[in-house]
Amino acid sequence: MPDFHEPSRLTALGHDWIAAWNARDLERVLAMYSEETEMTSDRIPAFGFGASGTVRGKAQLRAYWSAALAKLPELHFELIDLYVSPDSVVVFYQNERGKKICEYLRLDVEGKIRQGSANHLVG
Repeated sequence: MPDFHEPSRLTALGHDWIAAWNARDLERVLAMYSEETEMTSDRIPAFGFGASGTVRGKAQLRAYWSAALAKLPELHFELIDLYVSPDSVVVFYQNERGKKICEYLRLDVEGKIRQGSANHLVG
């Protein structure tokens, strides 16, 4: 069984994540996530997916991101850097509006994203 937590695999996942978003290929993005995944972002409540800022499960994540993609036709991410730990990767990128974001992605034992958190600058 391959070790999904090797730095080279985590780095590849970060590059694939950016490429999938830039292709606007939601199913390709979702294929990187486990069925039980959780995603937290301060943008989630604005799209009507709960005041807590967290969505749970791939079906709810698909619904949230489908709504977000529909409202963001110019969406594009430019990779700035990647940071890895034994079980996670942080994707540091700039979006189409020039905002810098860190996306924390924790993996399960199969190498699927089980927890994500979008971290934005305050202000």
